[in-house]
Amino acid sequence: MKRGVDTIGVGVGAIIIDDEGRLFLAKRGPKAKNERGLWEFPGGSVEFGERLQEALIREMEEEYGIIIRIESLLTVTDHILPDEGQHWVSPSYLCRIVSGMPVIREPDKCSAIGWFALADMPPDLTLVSQHDLALYRERFGE
Repeated sequence: MKRGVDTIGVGVGAIIIDDEGRLFLAKRGPKAKNERGLWEFPGGSVEFGERLQEALIREMEEEYGIIIRIESLLTVTDHILPDEGQHWVSPSYLCRIVSGMPVIREPDKCSAIGWFALADMPPDLTLVSQHDLALYRERFGE
């Protein structure tokens, strides 16, 4: 059974903020599960028996070599992709980096990374990231 396709998948996301108020984004690579080539707040799948926050901490270390501190839950989104035949439930957390500098550790899944000011966000965001960004702006302003 394939998560997100045969059953509803759970994917967690990190809205990582730096001391300058910039947000960390990753561009989905050619072997990403969906929405390839779009920018996103990074995250990953939750494994069976794994807690949401543990999964997010694990994914950030595996994929970007960083240790994060989760500050709070921003939202939970139904991430439904009819054209790709996928359905995910996606909690997104506000986070800070505690240790490390982000690097791409899985180049097939991620083709670029960067820090963006709210006024300079790329327009080509994943659906969940569009939703999260709108809520972030509503809550914290431009």
